[in-house]
Amino acid sequence: MADPEVQISGGKPPVEADVEMEGDEDGPEVTEIGSRGSAVGGAVAEEDDKPAPRLTFVDYLKSPMIELLIGSGDSQTLLMAHKALLTKSPFFTEQFSSSGNTRIELVDDDVDAISCFLEYLYTGEYFPHKLSSGSLESDPSVPKIDDNGAQLLKHAKVYTLAEKLGMPLLKSLSHSKIHLITSTALAEIAYARYVYSHTTRSDLTIRKPVASFWGQRSHVLRHETEGSFRDMCLEYPEFAFDVLSFVLDAEEKRAQRRGDDEVGKSARKRARGQ
Repeated sequence: MADPEVQISGGKPPVEADVEMEGDEDGPEVTEIGSRGSAVGGAVAEEDDKPAPRLTFVDYLKSPMIELLIGSGDSQTLLMAHKALLTKSPFFTEQFSSSGNTRIELVDDDVDAISCFLEYLYTGEYFPHKLSSGSLESDPSVPKIDDNGAQLLKHAKVYTLAEKLGMPLLKSLSHSKIHLITSTALAEIAYARYVYSHTTRSDLTIRKPVASFWGQRSHVLRHETEGSFRDMCLEYPEFAFDVLSFVLDAEEKRAQRRGDDEVGKSARKRARGQ
């Protein structure tokens, strides 16, 4: 995420590590074509063993086509993908093992997120790509500043989809892109609402930066959200608690640096019987 007008350009805590696409265990293995002694998944055969058959990209393309029916009602979309690539996801591997269907229904998933997932399977990235400079490539179809949360939500939806499909490297990649978006306070509220409604309490990877963002800036940004910050706190008490915890922890650390003697003690004094 990045800072509102009070804007946050890359203002979030740094992501743990950039995604290395070469050799990704859940990305395509195009870069491994021609590597000696490598089996699918990158396991190196011992010198005494017979080398495992080399799986080329052509082998992927020769595999059966699978229909992916996404959404429901009038918004349903049918996409196609090669089975051998889809099996890089434990979710799809389980789907194929439990039935011989060549059509899989994904009624609760977002078609744009699925599209990003498929682009990642075939190419190792999805648009907009991360540049060597640490920024995202330009997308002329969207404004430079995300003022409604659409750009943040694009990557957040890829993140939650990657969690469902068991694709940890795609999950890490999408999370890193979130922190490269320049956004307004209203966009950040829309993003926070999605995070707290679509992730579990234990998912600190994505929740902790959200709480940190608002913990550092809520005293300024809450006035720009037209009441949305208050509504968010009431709708998602876990969000309010996480933000408050961040503020209190930060204050406690500042007090410790000052060497306050009363850190950790109650400052409330009340006469007995009152």
